[in-house]
Amino acid sequence: MTAPKLVGISGSLRSEATNTKLLQEAARLFGDCDYSLIDINFPLYNGDDEAASGVPAAVQAAAVQIAQADAVIISTPEYNKGPSGALKNALDWISRAEVKPWNDKPLAVMSAAAGRAGGERAQMILRGFMVPFRPRILQGPEIHLAGSGEAFDENGHLKGEIYVKELTQLMQSLRAMI
Repeated sequence: MTAPKLVGISGSLRSEATNTKLLQEAARLFGDCDYSLIDINFPLYNGDDEAASGVPAAVQAAAVQIAQADAVIISTPEYNKGPSGALKNALDWISRAEVKPWNDKPLAVMSAAAGRAGGERAQMILRGFMVPFRPRILQGPEIHLAGSGEAFDENGHLKGEIYVKELTQLMQSLRAMI
């Protein structure tokens, strides 16, 4: 049997983003899988640009990648009490692609932020953003990684035992949903 395809989307574009690290840890704890991360550094959505040039090839490719995945994981930072603009922009663009990849797709969401709430508000808003796409969103355990800049060791693994335990449970639930 082939390994499940797991796709990650990080709401942060930074090269050393803790949300990207959290997704890598999630994929590791998921177990045997074919994991890939979608680059969401898309141009800003503009309906006039779409009318003139169509949906960018990178967006079409991302939509296909999501459609072909067995499950998706998204991690969002929290900027000013909400998800990043880059993540919202990516979701808007993907909704314009020919392929409609989200319907009934198993999805786990999580957040990592510097603050003590670990991006809780951003994650709740992200869950609302996903409603029109109708994926199957896991309800928990919720992962709100607080103080994310200090949460990983030199190998990129989570330090906190409770976070590892809950992220493992979330990934086990996601695997069972496939």
